[in-house]
Amino acid sequence: MSFAEDGIPCLWMRGGTSKGAYFLASDLPDDAAARDALLLRVMGSPDPRQIDGIGGGDPLCSKVAVLSPSSREDADVDYLFLQVFVDQPLVTDAQGCGNILAGVGPAAIERGLVAVAGQETPVRIHMLNTGEVAVAKVQTPGGKVSFRGEAAIDGVPGTHAPIPLMFTGIAGSMTGGGVMLPTGRGMDMIDGVACTLIDNGMPCVIMAASDLGISGTESREELEGNDALKARIEAIRLQAGPLMNLGDVTEKSVPKMTLVSAPAAGGAINTRSFIPHRCHASIGVFAAVTVASASLVEGSPAARLAVLPGDGRFAIEHPSGAAEVLIETEAGEITGAGTLRTARKLFDGRVFP
Repeated sequence: MSFAEDGIPCLWMRGGTSKGAYFLASDLPDDAAARDALLLRVMGSPDPRQIDGIGGGDPLCSKVAVLSPSSREDADVDYLFLQVFVDQPLVTDAQGCGNILAGVGPAAIERGLVAVAGQETPVRIHMLNTGEVAVAKVQTPGGKVSFRGEAAIDGVPGTHAPIPLMFTGIAGSMTGGGVMLPTGRGMDMIDGVACTLIDNGMPCVIMAASDLGISGTESREELEGNDALKARIEAIRLQAGPLMNLGDVTEKSVPKMTLVSAPAAGGAINTRSFIPHRCHASIGVFAAVTVASASLVEGSPAARLAVLPGDGRFAIEHPSGAAEVLIETEAGEITGAGTLRTARKLFDGRVFP
């Protein structure tokens, strides 16, 4: 097959607060290097505007989901997430993405990997990046996926069909050991800053914004323009990587760096996230789950600032609103986590690298 001449079947979808290209693995080269080179051309990277590709000139709009039949009996579909860097010739599978995950269930049904099972179709998704299984519930009235509904999420205009996502066994998703705190401590001091090194779906370093000399309510643009702050955060990140069993993270997109402050709009806690070098317009799904989890770690910066909900529903505030996270606990231990996302199919066709 000539990928350049014939194009590649592609679903372009919004998943949560991100956008990405959804492919079947069978439509991409088997060789990872050849696949990545092709995806760089598809997205138009490296170029700040991604003008020669379908990427949106922002990390949140330069993402890829690769789907295939499940390789395990307890799942329906395998999902590999790939982050295509905007201004570097780099494609990485070093992390998962919970926002793009929101589109995997609908895409799997649309591509015939999962059969409709009534008005609502559960899709068990094996997340190859981390090894866990998530369950998405997709609205399928009349035997097909519906994206229309009344669910709203901050950071996305309008309302759409709800896609609940539930996760189990996500502690230590990338840091290993099946434990949420890779150092075994709720707080570590790095460069004089109190940090929680935590992974409950996404490796994160969580710090009080005030410890870095800011309020935590600054705009994304203001934080992006603060070079001294970004340099200090990066210095902490590079030291946190080995402590979190992630090794040298100089060229990696994890851990995420999250600054927390007291809630400003009635939520549980307020956040500003770096992913890792640019300030996130909202917050990733797994990062939001991890922040909510950190709020329950005694003595952590997040626990000192959070207003804990009585019903386990955490509103994690971010620059464009709040992400809802559901935390389930038993005997004081976190046993499960979930969130509500939406997705929308934007186009279905062929893309030409």
